[in-house]
Amino acid sequence: MLSGRPTTVQCVPDTPPPARQAVGIDVVAVGSAIVDVLAETEDQVLGRLGLVKGTMALVDSASADRLYRAMGPAVEASGGSAANTVAGVASLGGSAAFIGRVRDDQLGAVFAHDLRAAGVRFTTPAATSGPATARCLIFVTPDGERTMNTHLGAAACLEPEDIDAGLIADSRLVYLEGYLWDPPQAKQALRRTVALARETGAEVALTLSDPFCVERHREEFLELIDSGVGVLFANAVELTSLFQVGGLDQALGLVSSRCSVAAVTRGPAGSVVVAGDQVLAVDAHPVERVVDTTGAGDLYAAGFLLGLARGVALERCAQLGGLAAAEVIGHLGARPLVPLEALAAEAGLLEPTAGGRRAAGRGP
Repeated sequence: MLSGRPTTVQCVPDTPPPARQAVGIDVVAVGSAIVDVLAETEDQVLGRLGLVKGTMALVDSASADRLYRAMGPAVEASGGSAANTVAGVASLGGSAAFIGRVRDDQLGAVFAHDLRAAGVRFTTPAATSGPATARCLIFVTPDGERTMNTHLGAAACLEPEDIDAGLIADSRLVYLEGYLWDPPQAKQALRRTVALARETGAEVALTLSDPFCVERHREEFLELIDSGVGVLFANAVELTSLFQVGGLDQALGLVSSRCSVAAVTRGPAGSVVVAGDQVLAVDAHPVERVVDTTGAGDLYAAGFLLGLARGVALERCAQLGGLAAAEVIGHLGARPLVPLEALAAEAGLLEPTAGGRRAAGRGP
């Protein structure tokens, strides 16, 4: 995998999940609904706006409005870590759905349109009051460097009532975005999701999202893992931070004592899958040219989750993740430009589904 993001850890709860009826959705994700707004600019504009080139900063509503007005012609496309992941699942031929909060504004419509066009079911009602839809204002300088400014807006207002119990019950895997652990009401929404998944027997996956996120929520993340998370995504830095150890080998040993399977991403070195006493080193998928690593970890998670949903071997899950990540880092943007299912079939990693992509339904 060619990113410093997600890892996968599949954990087995102490008590077996209840027997399940047939389900219709491979992966449902709960995450931040964000629209990326990209515009080309010059270095001197960054200085005039007080922006530090190549960084990402959280900004308030007033600052977001000011920066948006200062942007030149822009391209808008839906993003968000977990949303990118389920878009990747759909591109691989899986059925996918997303739960996240937008506002009933222009960017909310952009987010919903793009996600549904990718084949992902998205039916969370848009808020009619409160903050605007989350946006990430991205200034791209001539050297290709991105300077990002994110206003979380409505995405941070996800509430427990937004979690669709029927959708959780109809899903094999439920994928949670660690970034949402910051806002109190969104945290409660994630807790409700875990409780619903345990009731219905769906497997729960969590991405730690970011090293700073781990630092803020280490103890709660560990408690969450122990209470019902079955699959954990992190990179090597996030995993060592989670367990507060200096080396990856130590972290892997601690993960294996808590979980049945762990898959850790290591950038261009690929990933490591640990299952009991077995350790599998999986090479990164070949890439002709790295253009933009945005979304690489999200797409690795997509491939791994789709593999789990299909019941393929763990090594194959990691290979699917590597293939999906390799496609997305070969171009600008955090979502695949070509059908990943065809690439996976060509590589011998997946049998194509009948009639191509099995979308979960696009919703209203």
